[in-house]
Amino acid sequence: MMPVFKSSRRDFTFGPWKLTAARTHIMKSAEAERLAEELHMPCVPEMMFGDNILRIQHESQFGIEFNAVDALRCVNNSQGMVKVACAEEWQESRSEPEHTKEVVKPYDWTYTTDYKGTLLGDTLKLKVSATTEHIDTEKLKAREQIMFFEEVLLFEDELHDHGVSSLSVKIRVMPTSFFVLLRFFLRVDGVLIRMNDTRLYHEVRKSYYAYSFLDEISV
Repeated sequence: MMPVFKSSRRDFTFGPWKLTAARTHIMKSAEAERLAEELHMPCVPEMMFGDNILRIQHESQFGIEFNAVDALRCVNNSQGMVKVACAEEWQESRSEPEHTKEVVKPYDWTYTTDYKGTLLGDTLKLKVSATTEHIDTEKLKAREQIMFFEEVLLFEDELHDHGVSSLSVKIRVMPTSFFVLLRFFLRVDGVLIRMNDTRLYHEVRKSYYAYSFLDEISV
């Protein structure tokens, strides 16, 4: 039985930035089927929140947004697939005539994505440059008032009872800064645990935000 999710939308203004977090119901089956066909996948995650978003937009209209559909577009179906411990037995149990197998295209059933967000507005106003500067984690540990906090689930799938795959994004706004964490989490039972973290940090009075991506795997 699928859990029930209440729809909500919250906006918050932080200097020249407008922050929007929207959460709503799971994508309907007809919409999910159309999206799967568009993405050349047999199916999308069982809990797919196509209208859930976290958006950070400057008053000049540029910014960044995090959403599930663009995240699935970053799933690489041409890479080697993760196999569960009972993969061969499972495959044999699903054996079908050869002509039927030919129409089933390979896809990453774990929905592993290296999605880092979707840029908004005029990208000419955005300049991405490599830097040796790191996100100041000590400042994040400081006791500050939390002015705004939201966590938005973008998708989740239990991988046919072989683990879990999920993508979520959370934002925390303090008087001096805001911090965003986008996390893809994958656990394939008896095989591996993987986390892809994208962090975004902006301090008041600075004309840029720090941005980092980390891919961690343990087996």
